[in-house]
Amino acid sequence: MTTEPLVDLAALGEQFTRDPYPAYAALRAKGPVHRVRIPEGAEAWLVVGYEQGRALLADQRLSKHWSRASPSLGVSKVSAGSSMLGSDAPDHTRMRKLVAREFTPRRMEQLAPRVQEMTDGLLDAMLAAPDRTADLVEALSFPLPMAVICELLGVPSLDREAFRTWSGQAVSSVDPSLRASSTQAMTAYIAGLLADKRERPGEDLLSALIHTSDEDGDRLSGDELIGMAWLLLVAGHETTVNLITNGVHNLLAHPDQLAALRADFTLIDNAVEEILRFEGPVETPTYRFTTDPIEVGGTVIPGGGELVLVAMSDANRDPARYPDGSRFDITRDARGHIAFGHGIHYCLGAPLARIEARIAIRSLLERCPELRSAADPATLPWRTGILMRGPLSLPVGW
Repeated sequence: MTTEPLVDLAALGEQFTRDPYPAYAALRAKGPVHRVRIPEGAEAWLVVGYEQGRALLADQRLSKHWSRASPSLGVSKVSAGSSMLGSDAPDHTRMRKLVAREFTPRRMEQLAPRVQEMTDGLLDAMLAAPDRTADLVEALSFPLPMAVICELLGVPSLDREAFRTWSGQAVSSVDPSLRASSTQAMTAYIAGLLADKRERPGEDLLSALIHTSDEDGDRLSGDELIGMAWLLLVAGHETTVNLITNGVHNLLAHPDQLAALRADFTLIDNAVEEILRFEGPVETPTYRFTTDPIEVGGTVIPGGGELVLVAMSDANRDPARYPDGSRFDITRDARGHIAFGHGIHYCLGAPLARIEARIAIRSLLERCPELRSAADPATLPWRTGILMRGPLSLPVGW
């Protein structure tokens, strides 16, 4: 057990929300494990550093199932139904097998022309602004991933704004009651959507998931379909919104790197990997709970449902893994980062997120050769909580 006093991350205030990296680095200098109170209110064991964090993401002694959480934690579930994100092997293995065929890199790459078409349309609208300014989140970062995932899943377009509100509150609000009400609203909507798909199936992914089965006839249950739809809709757009926004934000903040990319767009794939490493869209992953005691760096984290969080944002800047890790460099070898997780819960949608980021960022820079920030970076509002990381708005001009 640790004798270190509890670190109240919420008490660090807006500065921590805006730039948590120095706080994580200071904790890492003291050791890999710390007792913290997270902005969402719960007490947790926070693991910093690359080696220990990566190992724990694949440690089967940490459960993703909410039934494993100690009642004393007072944490509330922020998803609905039964999904891969909230399950362990063998249930996770079974569910992932049923949906993985829909998310192969080859199948996702086939979506690239449609993603390009959507991107071009959004940029046409953005560049028509008479004052030559826009909020990039409103103009591109949000509508592109939302349009892609909604089209992929078959979600009616007129429901997207309501869904955006529910989704954002469910994953980023530090108010437990707001998270709960948004989750309930979204669950009811998804249940209705699935009922409609059963009655009138289409050529979309949700219709396919309702009817898909493996060679043994296994298929997703009703509760699992709700959980899978929840996961795909939320993870399918929330992360990519932040990936695109964080990418443009950091390129504008590092003019030398922006110039290097403009000079050689063959660097775009490498640039996306560096964006993921340097400021990925997920700060800490969804909750894990101890099933047995786990020793990390000389500290024993008790079993019995203790909440454990891996600071992925810190792991990806750990100088022990990435020399000069706090420097943004689109030419570095960023492979091995854990922005999409590690182990059996590695992000299923990673190929699609990479495609969207690659197309969105390159298209934006090609069509806006004089793109600039239109706001003081110190005034940007950032998402609260420590799950998702990214500015809520990013004013730009051209």
